[in-house]
Amino acid sequence: MNRRNLLQSVASVVAGAGIIGADPDATWGATATSEPPTPASNPPNHFIEIRDGVSLFYKEWGTGTPVLFVNSWGMTTQLWQYQMVDLCSRGFRCIAYDQRGHGRSSDPGCGFEYDTFADDLAQVIEKLDLHNITLVGHSVGCGVIARYVTRHGASRVSRVVMIAPTLPFMLKTPDNPNGVDESQLEQLRAIWKKDLPKWFGDNARSFFVAETPQAMLDWAVTMGLQASLKALVDFNHSATQADFREELTKFNIPTLIIHGAADTSALLDFTGRRTAKLIPNCQLKVYEGAPHGLMFTHIERLNADLLAFLKA
Repeated sequence: MNRRNLLQSVASVVAGAGIIGADPDATWGATATSEPPTPASNPPNHFIEIRDGVSLFYKEWGTGTPVLFVNSWGMTTQLWQYQMVDLCSRGFRCIAYDQRGHGRSSDPGCGFEYDTFADDLAQVIEKLDLHNITLVGHSVGCGVIARYVTRHGASRVSRVVMIAPTLPFMLKTPDNPNGVDESQLEQLRAIWKKDLPKWFGDNARSFFVAETPQAMLDWAVTMGLQASLKALVDFNHSATQADFREELTKFNIPTLIIHGAADTSALLDFTGRRTAKLIPNCQLKVYEGAPHGLMFTHIERLNADLLAFLKA
């Protein structure tokens, strides 16, 4: 693996950011002077009250076998809408939710680590009484899924799809020499604490392909700054320090990994291929030319692969 390329992409790899944004005041469907939506403006059934008083915003489209989407760092339910609108028209019940500290969900100021995010996922599954689920995660959302299975079992899960996972282990240690130095991570967090919008703006383009229209990028990047800064910083600590190498060897659920060969945020050889080798009977699909945000840039191909896996 090219060590220089790894360190150059550290800012996005460890964040697992998905698609990120530069305009902290913009919201989808609003003018620059509009107020962002608040939970009070949404029907009560758009929120799930979980164990510690936290409210998680969710949306649900369609009926049938459930597909539950798990967001990456900084993202909201809008991350998945191109997949959800397609699958719900084909007889699937599609559900996505904002993680605590993200989007329209509560910001309790704590719990921004894998164990709590996995417990939140368990609460969503239980509150909505979901069974025979396909879990679909992006970037660090794949780690939330893996930790959910470790902590809560897989009795309700039939399949898992991991898109551009940042697994299995990001931090540089004696037994993970190609990982990222902790000093690099501290520098990254210091940048966020000083000027998060600038970092989003400087790094947004790499999550798309060159031909992605500016309008698409402008729409997608509004999501990033809807997350709590504390959630972003704390979750970065968890995402970089968590070691899933042992957990993944016990992951006995049919799993599909989809990863872009041009992903500069989660390098294929460092993340997707290593993860696929650890999970028994895992299928890996590599999209040539695809970046980290392939749910935006490769919509038709991704939707087709999801549908085929769901019907397999």
